[in-house]
Amino acid sequence: MPRRVLPLTDTQIRKIKPAASVLRLSDGDGLYLLVQPSGGKWWRFDYIHQGRRKTLSFGTYPEVSLVAARARRAAAREQVASGIDPSRERQQARDAAVQAMTFAEVADEWLERQKHVLAPVTFEKATWMLKSLVNPWLGKRPIAEIEPPELLSVLRRIESRGKHETAHRTKQRCGQVFRYVIATGRAQRDPSADLRDALTPVRSTHRAAVTHPEQVGELLSAIDGYHGSFVVRSALQLAPLVFVRPGELRRAEWSEVDLDAAEWRIPAERMKMREAHIVPLSTQAVAILQELRPLTERSRYVFPSIRTITRPMSDGTINAALRRLGYDSDQHVGHGFRAMASTLLNEMGWAPDVIERQLAHAPRNKVRAAYNRAQHLAERRKMMQAWSDFLDGLRRNAR
Repeated sequence: MPRRVLPLTDTQIRKIKPAASVLRLSDGDGLYLLVQPSGGKWWRFDYIHQGRRKTLSFGTYPEVSLVAARARRAAAREQVASGIDPSRERQQARDAAVQAMTFAEVADEWLERQKHVLAPVTFEKATWMLKSLVNPWLGKRPIAEIEPPELLSVLRRIESRGKHETAHRTKQRCGQVFRYVIATGRAQRDPSADLRDALTPVRSTHRAAVTHPEQVGELLSAIDGYHGSFVVRSALQLAPLVFVRPGELRRAEWSEVDLDAAEWRIPAERMKMREAHIVPLSTQAVAILQELRPLTERSRYVFPSIRTITRPMSDGTINAALRRLGYDSDQHVGHGFRAMASTLLNEMGWAPDVIERQLAHAPRNKVRAAYNRAQHLAERRKMMQAWSDFLDGLRRNAR
């Protein structure tokens, strides 16, 4: 005669203490609770289907209560009695749910994983492309069902506004999302791969920059006469002295700046190459920051937004200020200060390795990259001061 199993009670489950090995508490009819040495409590259900013994997980206690576990047991026993395998049924339901995942859901999942991988500016642009340019048309579509013509239609909308480079970049981001969903087993193909040569080619253009010494002097003189916000003028004055990327400049934080040591240390997570970067500050750069500090030190940002000190200056502020000074996008842009410095410093005879390291470019030669880890800091300090003095001379000549 089989041994009679006494049903479990909530009190009994709550009071049970973990042991050195796994404890098994039976509730009868195939349902039992496994108590792990770590204290975790897992519901299990054993059943026989087509002569084979199988086990189904019902979740953990107390997330799944005793009453809920018994209800799941009753439903599973009913399936078994009808010739249905509960495990197979559950897997099919999961597969159907995976196949039904929309592009927007997977894109959000991919973005969450990229949050601490991509540079902040790059992450913002990727988010904007996927959420604003793609999701309105493809966001609700099951990602496993999207065909190349559908994606091309979305990209053509971007092209129709003359944004050919944006269309190509959006295609690349979509490809990353599709490859991610393939890697995680939720789709079989990447439709973006079939759109090769389908978009209008983009003509590569260099960012506009003033590089002739006489014109540089005129630009610096114009910046000094800027009549807008003092914060924006300070950013314009500092930009040619430090020649970092515009996103790195506008997101600068006071905690990164040591005026006594004349250094600005940018953390790796804000750099394009994901490597911490040191910017030696010339006496001219220190003077600009010292004058600015009393105005913005209540903010974490050196150059806070005009609307709120809790956010940095907006992405287009520097370029808008240059437009006010009469420099359109074909003459000079915020990123152009880097080309200006690179061109003139090379003409001045500074070592290319020192210039490239200060520009925070990734070394192409792996052997030299190891040497460059020394960062040429002493030479860079001399170069940054000499560069600021040189710009002062150009400014005086222009006046």
